[in-house]
Amino acid sequence: MNSRQHWENIYGTKAPDQVSWFRPHLDTSLSLIERAAPEKTARIIDIGGGESTLVDDLLTHGYSNLTVLDISQTAIDVTKARLGALADRVEWLVADVAAAQLPPRSDIWHDRAVFHFLTSAADREAYIKAVGMSVKSGGYVIVSTFGPEGPATCSGLPVQRYDADSLHGQFGRRYRLIDSLRELHQTPFGTTQQFLYCFCVAE
Repeated sequence: MNSRQHWENIYGTKAPDQVSWFRPHLDTSLSLIERAAPEKTARIIDIGGGESTLVDDLLTHGYSNLTVLDISQTAIDVTKARLGALADRVEWLVADVAAAQLPPRSDIWHDRAVFHFLTSAADREAYIKAVGMSVKSGGYVIVSTFGPEGPATCSGLPVQRYDADSLHGQFGRRYRLIDSLRELHQTPFGTTQQFLYCFCVAE
């Protein structure tokens, strides 16, 4: 089963609130985005946005230049149906992030829980190249992965866990680390997962 088939199966067989990473609202992500871009016209791309409610909250807060990318058509369709007419205000991309035609000169790149699935160096290099092609100089990169005490697998796949230094180190000197934080995420199943957020600016 390839990556796309795997995620179509996950989203096709589980309700949005029955995956471990589900949160009703991504408050930490929203706070970092507002910190990076108080202006509502900022070009924001949400990687692996799938069924996340972040796009709902960004629209509610007045952001108007939004792109959501996910490898799963099913996940995108669920979110578009939830948004109804508001979905027309968003650009939707169904693609592998490393192979997608991404919007240029993005102000903010946001990823919660995609990068940690990239367990090969080649996949990580392709991802970081995509970031570099999309994010403009002075733009911000917000990436969240499982932290050092997070789970070693998720949705039947191995993951790579990071602390702030090792995650920032993947991206290299072009990206200056502004802040990092850890968050204990309560899953829908009553367990706890440690997430790490790195907040960087592209120079």
